[in-house]
Amino acid sequence: MEPMTLANWLQIFSCFALGFFVCWALIGIILKRAEKGMVANRERDFHHAHRTPLPRLGGVAMVSAFVVVALAVDLATSVPSPGTATLGVIVLSSLAMFALGLWDDLRPLGAKFKFAVQIAIAVAVYLGNVRIELFKNPLTDSDIHLGLFGFFATVLWLVSLPNLINLIDGIDGLAGGICLMLMLLMANLGAADNLGFSTLLSIGVVGALLGFLKFNYPPAKIYMGDGGAYFLGFLIGILSIVNSNKGTVAAALIAPAFALALPIVDVGLAVLRRGLRGLPLFRPDQKHIHHHLITLGISRERTLLNLYTVSLLCLFLALCVFCLQGRLLPLYTGLLFLVLLIAGHLSGFTKDWSRISSQLGQSLSLRKETRYALTLDRWLVMAAERHGSMENLWEDYQFLVKKLGFSKVRLILPDGAAHVWQAEGRDGQAGDRLQAAHEISDGTVIEFTANKQVMPEAVFSLLGDLAAETWYKAALRCRVGNKSKAGVPAIAELPKNPAQKSLIGFDTPFGEKRPVTLTE
Repeated sequence: MEPMTLANWLQIFSCFALGFFVCWALIGIILKRAEKGMVANRERDFHHAHRTPLPRLGGVAMVSAFVVVALAVDLATSVPSPGTATLGVIVLSSLAMFALGLWDDLRPLGAKFKFAVQIAIAVAVYLGNVRIELFKNPLTDSDIHLGLFGFFATVLWLVSLPNLINLIDGIDGLAGGICLMLMLLMANLGAADNLGFSTLLSIGVVGALLGFLKFNYPPAKIYMGDGGAYFLGFLIGILSIVNSNKGTVAAALIAPAFALALPIVDVGLAVLRRGLRGLPLFRPDQKHIHHHLITLGISRERTLLNLYTVSLLCLFLALCVFCLQGRLLPLYTGLLFLVLLIAGHLSGFTKDWSRISSQLGQSLSLRKETRYALTLDRWLVMAAERHGSMENLWEDYQFLVKKLGFSKVRLILPDGAAHVWQAEGRDGQAGDRLQAAHEISDGTVIEFTANKQVMPEAVFSLLGDLAAETWYKAALRCRVGNKSKAGVPAIAELPKNPAQKSLIGFDTPFGEKRPVTLTE
């Protein structure tokens, strides 16, 4: 690698500043337009923590900065380029992945459709001659031609990273901060031989990410959205392939995997958790590592800094793997495992691992309960579309919770109106009981009660979460129907329960989502 000159440093600074100011300025414009109601916000999802809708267009600003930096580097510098064809593949495929995510931000798409389009984009990249072709054994330094396996490796790599970044985007600043670390790693990988196009492009995206994090750091004013998450994850994946030596799977691909160790473990546990319960693998929940830390009473900012610290340690190990070209890989793999194990123990997250292992034996029964609850979920949402009346919806919802086996349900709407259902012949106050309250992102609170002898704790936790989400989706469909029909009661016009004066003084705090056992 040639020594850096003053001109090189000026190019690096210029790309960084250009990316930062373009992203920063555009986000400012987006936020001003959002304040005036000129930016459409997608309906909040069930698991979103923010009650006030925030723009999901941070990815627009980052992609704009990416395009500006790419044009500036290509037109105003003479640094080595990967070639016009490869350059076109990088830019066009990244924009295509962003467009898919932006479409989902504006109008939610099905998971199967998104997955199919992602595969199509990855296949196009492979056909564009940006691919994984060789595997270099770091122990023997010998090359192994992958042949057809290279196709599957390329597609898997380019599809996995966008979804990985999207799945960890559950707390303000987390996905943006981890992507910032990864883009710094990409810049280092690109500069291993010489200062080239991919290095300056990575530096420009680093600047854009810092401009974005200025508005996304807790409390966030804007989200990157699926468009930003898909774009960043895909760009990291394709740059790691381009930066590798003629498509060799060596340190250039192993290093990003090390840096992503924390998200990989988190997503892996999420897939295992949902698989054991029979839930869709891409269904969001509030059981990720960052949710666990917040549940322990740690502030969002402190949680974010703790996760940043672990990610920085993983990034350091990734740089060591790259600098040694994969040598001593078993040693660094052991160190990485040790870092994650210590972090999990200090955070208390290892308790959830044992909880998952205890659910292995009851996986079959949990999956049956899930199928039954999801069937009732589809029925209620369809019924909400047909009736368009909150009174009918509340009556149907009482039927649903009765079929699921709850003994009592309390519903508090955003305007404070309270409604209670209790199963006939069941005394919700007698004996041991399970009780939990779910606070939904629109301000609705639903408290579920069940007899511990009738409903095991694991089933209660699962069905409570599904039943709360079902109400939210059905009420949303009903509200949409109300907008198109005159004279239909709104959510706040649900008939009052004359027997219920006040629900203040829950045994379980509104924000508590974990079941607790209460003994009379």
